[in-house]
Amino acid sequence: MITHAVIFAPIGQASRSDQIVQRLTNAIVTGLLEPHEQLPNESDLARMMGVSHITIREALNTLRANALIHTVRGRNGGSFVCETVPESGKNLHPFRSISTDYLADLGEMHCAIISHSARLASRRMTHADLNRLLEFTEVLTNAETPEQRTQADMRCLLAIAASSQSARLANQELQLQAEWASLVAALYRSHDIHREVIALYAGLTDALAAHAEQPAVQAATQLIDTFTDYLLEKKMNYHSE
Repeated sequence: MITHAVIFAPIGQASRSDQIVQRLTNAIVTGLLEPHEQLPNESDLARMMGVSHITIREALNTLRANALIHTVRGRNGGSFVCETVPESGKNLHPFRSISTDYLADLGEMHCAIISHSARLASRRMTHADLNRLLEFTEVLTNAETPEQRTQADMRCLLAIAASSQSARLANQELQLQAEWASLVAALYRSHDIHREVIALYAGLTDALAAHAEQPAVQAATQLIDTFTDYLLEKKMNYHSE
């Protein structure tokens, strides 16, 4: 699967252990790596991600310390995603240390990634890709908690990026979600925003199904711009809440 290819893609040069921890943490929190899913063994992870065994071991130790994975010994052992993810730092407001300028820049970057992914997906998306996206949007529609809605939304966005058939775009989307997911979770406490996002995804999936490039780009842009506007509003109202 392209999502797993992105998750376990080679790591850059700087702070490799931290990058691995951030990437796998995000994949676990957003549900790209599912509860009880087994990770590749240390040797395979080192080869896939282009790092040393020591770096992999250090990253896995951090993930275990954060209660995101657990290790089973023996013939059928290995490292597995924990069933539940701890809400570490849940008492820290996600908008406390982020500026409006930074939020606007983050939204612009995300819009660039998703709108161009939608442009390419309108040309390259397969029937299987479309069905997968529709499954994820259905999960989003039925999700009841902010955590479930956020997880489903991140899957939808990554599915769009993956449908572009560009591993680089999908990788950029996955990295950006490390910041985006925690912010969006605060918005998904609102049922009205949830309903609005569902309607926006419906328009986007219709455009992608019709292989209509410009409507798909416009729908993708509207989707991310809507999130960004709500995030900026949330930030500006933070001190009065």
